[in-house]
Amino acid sequence: MSEEDQDVYRVVVNHEEQYSIWPDYRELPPGWSEVGVTGPKEVCLDHIEKVWTDMRPLSLRKRMEELKNNPPPPEPPPAEPEGPSLVERLSTGRHPVEISLRPTKDVARFKECVDRGYVHVKFTGTRGGTELGVRLDEQRTDVSSADFAAGTGAATLVGSLTLDFVKVHCHATVSLPALEGEGYLVVAS
Repeated sequence: MSEEDQDVYRVVVNHEEQYSIWPDYRELPPGWSEVGVTGPKEVCLDHIEKVWTDMRPLSLRKRMEELKNNPPPPEPPPAEPEGPSLVERLSTGRHPVEISLRPTKDVARFKECVDRGYVHVKFTGTRGGTELGVRLDEQRTDVSSADFAAGTGAATLVGSLTLDFVKVHCHATVSLPALEGEGYLVVAS
């Protein structure tokens, strides 16, 4: 058989108007004050249930009221991009490109990338240079006029990638001695 709580409690409130009960024989904790109701636990809890109808802290209630009376201005619409997109710019005309190779930029490393079927083409005329990873299309890439052993001639690279959520084909003609040339994009259909 359980013993009934015979202690006397006080109803207390803090600066956020949050209520609680506290044993009458104990000193109040910092930040809490009495509201003038004491008695058995059930009497105190009944009082709290009647007066504490909004559980939100006072600071939150004040802030929400302030926002209701003085709503913030609406968010400005997203800024329209200035000028054509990167895909549109690189799809118009021909642009200077170079082959990006790491750790060394040489013809042997370029041949390894071509043989692997994946190269990095950097459009050097864009702000900061736009480097694109291009998966080469074996059927459309032409290295027949490139002499990789002598480091002469040129390679025509064609491959696909996704740029700014747009599927594109990259076309680049690259001179082996400089590993530079020109290129452009075509939006895939």
